[in-house]
Amino acid sequence: MKFEDYPAPVYPPRCAHPCDECGLRTNPAFLPVSAAEVRTIESFRSGTRVVEAGRPVIDEQRASAHLFTLYSGWAFRYKTLSDGRRQILGFLLPGDFIGLQDEFADGQTHGVEAVTGVTLCAFDRDKLWDLFHSHPKLGYDITWLAAREEKMVDDNLVTAGRRNASERVAMLLMHLYRRAERVGMVRDGWAEFPFNQQHIADALGLSLVHTNKTLRRLERLGLHKLDSGWLRIMEPRSLERLGDYFERPMRPTPLI
Repeated sequence: MKFEDYPAPVYPPRCAHPCDECGLRTNPAFLPVSAAEVRTIESFRSGTRVVEAGRPVIDEQRASAHLFTLYSGWAFRYKTLSDGRRQILGFLLPGDFIGLQDEFADGQTHGVEAVTGVTLCAFDRDKLWDLFHSHPKLGYDITWLAAREEKMVDDNLVTAGRRNASERVAMLLMHLYRRAERVGMVRDGWAEFPFNQQHIADALGLSLVHTNKTLRRLERLGLHKLDSGWLRIMEPRSLERLGDYFERPMRPTPLI
């Protein structure tokens, strides 16, 4: 099947349905919740937002009154230096909870940008304490999601500090592919991969030239294939060994 034969990914323009009809809740990647908890989450939700590709979800220089759950599409968290150099802190997929870091920091800690068109569920930040107080299990779920993200930041620090260029790229490709596979974003062995080489360079702390050469080298070795915004892992065991990537099976996660 040729890539042009694949339909373009569909991102819902609105999520007008109640939370108990959420398409993500039928996905085994996420933990089930009780009917009462779904009603609580729906009362916490203040609406939905659609953001076009390349546009900010959270502006790095402006406080956001909302927290978000990514419902569809790809996004990333980032920080920029005063001269414009950007570090991508992590990539975001459906189900990820966004914006909690600013709740515990002086000033804005990061920005979030949409890579593709995204749909988000929005929650009022000023209701967060009430949720923790009245529904401690849901509060624990949010804490669990924050700890999971901290673990991924730790992994990224090891990658940037100790892996060489080939190991960094191998690690990132496997990590993003496995996460996409977990939430059902892989079709016939291909994962949507809307990132350009600048995204990869900014995530791994490599130059654009070095990133290009490393991707081409790994592709010539037959470890992966990139084609028109899609990624296929050709030799997963070899790529895992190269990147020292030996993740346990990803457990189901809470969904807010």
